[in-house]
Amino acid sequence: MKTNAKTRIVGSSVPRKEGVDKLLGRARYVDDLEREGMWHGITVRSTIPRGMIRSIAFDPKIDWAQFAVVTAADIPGKNHIQLIFADQPCLADGKVNHCDEAIVLLAHPDKCALREAASAIKIEYEPLPPVFTIEESEKQNVIVWGDDNLFKSFLLEKGDVDAAWANAAHIVEGEYRTGAQEHLYIENNGFIAEYDTDNGVTVWGSLQCPYYVHKSLLAVFNLPEDKVRVVQTETGGAFGGKEDYPSTLASHAALLAMKSSHPVKMVYDRMEDLASTTKRHPSRVRHRSALDASGKLLAMDIEVCTDGGAYSTLSSTVLSRATLHSPGPYVCPNVRVRSRSWATNTVPYGAFRGFGAPQAIFAVERHMDEIAAAIGMDPIELRRRNFLHDGDTTATQQVMREPVILDQLLDRALAESGYHAKRARFARANANKPVKRGMGIAAFYHGAGFTGSGERYLNSLAGIDVTPDGKVRVLVSSTEFGQGTNTILTQIAAETIGVDYEDVMMAPPDTGIVPNSGPTVASRTSMVVGRLIERAGRQLIALLQEHASLLQSYTPEEFFAACARYRTTKGEVVSLCRYEAPPNIFWDDQKYQGEAYPAFAWAIYVAQVAVDTLTYSAEVEEFWAVQEVGRVLNPVLAGGQIEGGVAQGVGYALYEKVLLENGHMVNNQMTNYIMPTAEDVPPIHVYFEEIPFNYGAYGAKGIGELPHDGPAPAILNAIRDAVGVSFNSIPLLPEDLFAKLAQHTPKEEAAAV
Repeated sequence: MKTNAKTRIVGSSVPRKEGVDKLLGRARYVDDLEREGMWHGITVRSTIPRGMIRSIAFDPKIDWAQFAVVTAADIPGKNHIQLIFADQPCLADGKVNHCDEAIVLLAHPDKCALREAASAIKIEYEPLPPVFTIEESEKQNVIVWGDDNLFKSFLLEKGDVDAAWANAAHIVEGEYRTGAQEHLYIENNGFIAEYDTDNGVTVWGSLQCPYYVHKSLLAVFNLPEDKVRVVQTETGGAFGGKEDYPSTLASHAALLAMKSSHPVKMVYDRMEDLASTTKRHPSRVRHRSALDASGKLLAMDIEVCTDGGAYSTLSSTVLSRATLHSPGPYVCPNVRVRSRSWATNTVPYGAFRGFGAPQAIFAVERHMDEIAAAIGMDPIELRRRNFLHDGDTTATQQVMREPVILDQLLDRALAESGYHAKRARFARANANKPVKRGMGIAAFYHGAGFTGSGERYLNSLAGIDVTPDGKVRVLVSSTEFGQGTNTILTQIAAETIGVDYEDVMMAPPDTGIVPNSGPTVASRTSMVVGRLIERAGRQLIALLQEHASLLQSYTPEEFFAACARYRTTKGEVVSLCRYEAPPNIFWDDQKYQGEAYPAFAWAIYVAQVAVDTLTYSAEVEEFWAVQEVGRVLNPVLAGGQIEGGVAQGVGYALYEKVLLENGHMVNNQMTNYIMPTAEDVPPIHVYFEEIPFNYGAYGAKGIGELPHDGPAPAILNAIRDAVGVSFNSIPLLPEDLFAKLAQHTPKEEAAAV
């Protein structure tokens, strides 16, 4: 399905705004920048997972007068990082709650001297018993956070689940687990900070959300808003990993700048970045489902648990999205979801592409295949019988007012992949071959924008202005980190105003210049912020027509001439717009019911896998991704988002395992944290169906997180199809395949292996 909307620039694959600078090496990342008199900073971290700090000793062989030394006692404001809750200290003060927690900061002009000095600081602890798993935390034998180890819980209810079991023809139960995942952005975390008593704090860094960092710096330094300035530098990837953690690193660099009276740069190496920064939440999801004799869902009883790590960070909102996505894209009259996020003594888990949805969707889509096997139904037919359609209600009682075309997406995915023919062919061939092939599918949705009342709470502001030298500037705090923000938003502005794409530029992502358009997260940039830019453009045209004699039909030259006239008589040429919720979008935070998201993106993914039963390795041979994401604003960028998300999903399913020993990540190098290489990523076939969303920019919905949600369950469903054995935990490594397949191999054959 293609949109009939006619546009000049939106919908075309214009060149990336920052592409040439990156291609030619002109893009300057934080570690490329220098400030006059700049020092370097380093962090001394905890070596135990939980305990009291009894002493900090500084070796007298070091001339400490040559260093700036910062501890919690030096913080002029509040010793916390301001996220949803203020439970995470900027620097540990008296106790530590995870390995690699920051305790002491050092700055010096010489990096080599810093490393020697850091090793000369000895910290003595009184260890306390740690908690490392969801199961240990929920037992509450050891309390490591609050009164009960519980960061957040939700209860989502629809209908009467308990009454449904008696009438069920089938009841199927299952438990599904996902591990932590590292973001593996190309550029590690880094910041430069300056401080002076007159101007306050200025930081430049690799980040996603300038105003998140701004908020934490206000608290740490006890400064008014105009004394804190945050500037995003060119950012080499993020995936959520630079949503929450930059607030910590920016605060550390700024404290050292204050103490040393010098600009200070702090850039982590890969080992420190892997060991000390946030990751995707591990999860455990339990499903109990009731079905009638025809395979229609009668009830879904779901328990979602996540490991939040040592501090709450963004765990409550991650849990919320996991809760809302856990029933999948299915209609069911009776649903109950009980969800909890538990504290453990590991590095805090935080934002990661998908934000709780990949964990929940892995569970429900694996469970659908298990249901199909248990009741003797084809997994495709089971899904068809239970898909949401127009007019149906979700578990939160949200009515599907926008078109839902899951059947159409499924038909296309099956046709493009040759699913049925391949599955039958593989089934015939597998009996006589050690390499067994299978086909797997996942059906899913992803809510675009902040959950529930989140967008109303953000109350985002964005706009455009026109400079005296004849350039349109997009005014947003939304950031570019490889996903295409700069290109998409300038396309929207150029389209709306009627000027050339080359005449539009992004204002610097600097809190001293741009308004707070909200964080660059939650698949909201194109739909929500893009819509604000579209409205601001139309508002500016109306302003110029009223006050600067701009005609109804005009050329770009006439537009800029009108801007010059307006500037002469009225002043600055600027148009700002505040977020307005679409109609019929209401969320009840107390009842946890209502319109969870203004729009959903929908998808069907198909994986073809090969499992070698001699080497116990699994490989994704080919992948098909069919999705409906509203209007596709830039086909090349949209396709890249899907391909990148699928590649990350392959890693999540089969390769990437965070190994913890005593709470510390021990495989914190690229040599032993295994991710997919180009050899491991299969051919990915990407297809779009377009149904424009009336309240997104030119019909756009969210796209960035969707493609990470579906690959893992599709891949494991394909592995089950290939070998006839179920695997319900990821990552699924060769040793996991061996352990379970050996149980299903005749004894004499297993002995030979």
